[in-house]
Amino acid sequence: MTATQTEMVHARAKGFDTRPPQEALAILANAQAEAARVVQDAVPEIAAAAELAATCLKGGGRLIYAAAGSSGLMALADALELPGTYGIARDRIKVLLAGGIAGLTNMEGGPEDDAESARAEIAAAGVGPGDCVIALTASGYTPYPMAAVEAARAAGARAIGISNNQGAPIFAKVDLAICLPTPPEVIAGSTRMGAGTAQKIALNMLSTMMAIHLGHVHDGFMVNVIADNLKLRGRAQRIVMAVSSVDETAAAAALERADGAVKVAILLAAGAEGVEGAQRLLAESNGHLRPALGALGR
Repeated sequence: MTATQTEMVHARAKGFDTRPPQEALAILANAQAEAARVVQDAVPEIAAAAELAATCLKGGGRLIYAAAGSSGLMALADALELPGTYGIARDRIKVLLAGGIAGLTNMEGGPEDDAESARAEIAAAGVGPGDCVIALTASGYTPYPMAAVEAARAAGARAIGISNNQGAPIFAKVDLAICLPTPPEVIAGSTRMGAGTAQKIALNMLSTMMAIHLGHVHDGFMVNVIADNLKLRGRAQRIVMAVSSVDETAAAAALERADGAVKVAILLAAGAEGVEGAQRLLAESNGHLRPALGALGR
């Protein structure tokens, strides 16, 4: 079998284990930076994927990640952050991992080959029209995410595929393909390194742009944040102060009236007539703060 890009030997691998630690680490750091740079070329595809994901969520669908191994960890890291950062309801985000939750503490290779498990989990999750599946596989042919997208599309869902090899088989099975052709790993085949770095960056970009489409970002602020700890309550207050140009006392009072809802608090601080008035402005602007503020002359 011809080695894929992710399985090839890195140009500086020869004698790598004999190099002085600082030299070896410098090679690893440079390899990570090279992997990160490939994401730039995938910007058009990431933009299209973010729009597709946002459209599905706007329509009442769910965002479902399907992956195995290191790619599964990248997917999980992205998915778990979305409810808290952008206020997306937890039941609208689902992660399907080869081996299930048990695989997080004992990651074995076998489950990634279990295509039947992927099909069963897609069915059990009730995936169907309106949902969007994001499948990740560094190699591009891992059976678990491959079977997941096949089953999801057969059920009427949309699918996005992310791989680190050009011409990856998964690309023929999805609506939108995102290719991140990272260089060979310094440790051949260890895709938790460069490939994983590129996947994480691409997911960060995709989910952030998706949140922008949904109206959850304003001037670089996470205006739909769930402020459920001391740090985030302080952040929410600073967001209200910055966007509404009010002082700390006024921002705290607005958040209190809004029961912690940052967008509503911003509109209250900007002059909206009561919580219901602020909510009505948001409804009229499809959840986007800028036009709602514009209606207040701000």
